[in-house]
Amino acid sequence: MKKIYLDNAATTPLRHEVIEEMMLVLQENFGNPSSTHSFGRSAKTILETSRKSISKQIGCAAQELIFTSNATEATNWILKSAVSDLKIERIITSKIEHHATLYTVKYLQKQFGIEVDYVNILPSGAIDISHLVQLLGKNGTTIVTLMHVNNEIGTVLDIEKVGRICHQHNALFHCDTVQSIGKTEFNLHELPVDFIVASAHKFHGPKGAGFAYVKKGILLQPLFYGGEQEKGLRAGTEAVHQIAGMAKALELCYHDLESERLYISDLKMYCQQQLQLNFPDIKINGEDTFYNILNVLLPFSEEKTAMILFNLDMKGIAVSRGSACQSGSVKPSHVLAEIVPEDDLKKPSLRISFSHYNTKEEIDSLVDGLKGI
Repeated sequence: MKKIYLDNAATTPLRHEVIEEMMLVLQENFGNPSSTHSFGRSAKTILETSRKSISKQIGCAAQELIFTSNATEATNWILKSAVSDLKIERIITSKIEHHATLYTVKYLQKQFGIEVDYVNILPSGAIDISHLVQLLGKNGTTIVTLMHVNNEIGTVLDIEKVGRICHQHNALFHCDTVQSIGKTEFNLHELPVDFIVASAHKFHGPKGAGFAYVKKGILLQPLFYGGEQEKGLRAGTEAVHQIAGMAKALELCYHDLESERLYISDLKMYCQQQLQLNFPDIKINGEDTFYNILNVLLPFSEEKTAMILFNLDMKGIAVSRGSACQSGSVKPSHVLAEIVPEDDLKKPSLRISFSHYNTKEEIDSLVDGLKGI
């Protein structure tokens, strides 16, 4: 049985070129990049070459990039340091953010008494810009943290517009770009954003590697204490092979961006059309969504909801559901709970997310699998 992977918003398969790059570094450049001998200097060269490569791809200065293990770590660091070191008094976010943001914000609210405001979400799944402007009119040093592409429904934030509004109100702007880095163009020299975060495994790179962009002039305190790695901001020996793999993955993403974007967009459209053809009562969750994420509400009975992923997995098909199953009970997704009527939350919603490795034949198998259920 051929397995079908349609859960690319969760993680992506490694490109073969990335594996080769990492193997080469593991075999030939195993030195500690902080060592002064030739082995260390060789590893240091790879580290800094990777930093320059990534900065070139996203339009920022190399010194504005700090390597982390993932975007969750980077988000925790940025938001916590903003409160403790930049004297932020208020955080504006939304209720459809990734839990890395939401749980960190709740911690800061509980631990430090930080004021937290949640911007309204429109029925389309988009941020209510007028409400954001209203919230920014309140007093207090503020950081706004909103994601670029929602990881469940794929709604897209206008970074340039939101960033401009934030800066007009003297607020800092942190953007979770996990789902969009490597999949759309960035020029951070021109974008009005102060912080972004990314994870390599979302763009066909390795797990355990990510980065934070911290705009020049913003001084954060160290995430970890120890050595002087990452300008003294993140102590600990860098995972050179993973960082090299991340840089290679991002380079390949942007080299083939236009052709892969067109291919994936066509796949998504085909999938949506086939689902609507075979399940006329299907509903699409979210409007004007990103080209690789499709979240659909299926017209299935409530009884079938709990077993839908299991049944698809038995057929070798991997997707995600718009509801999280914890402790044997089906709990609604915090994202869908903001935009979907309560009755519909009991029905199964699937997140289908694509990459250039997928095919229309795999979409046909998904539809057949759902018809079987």
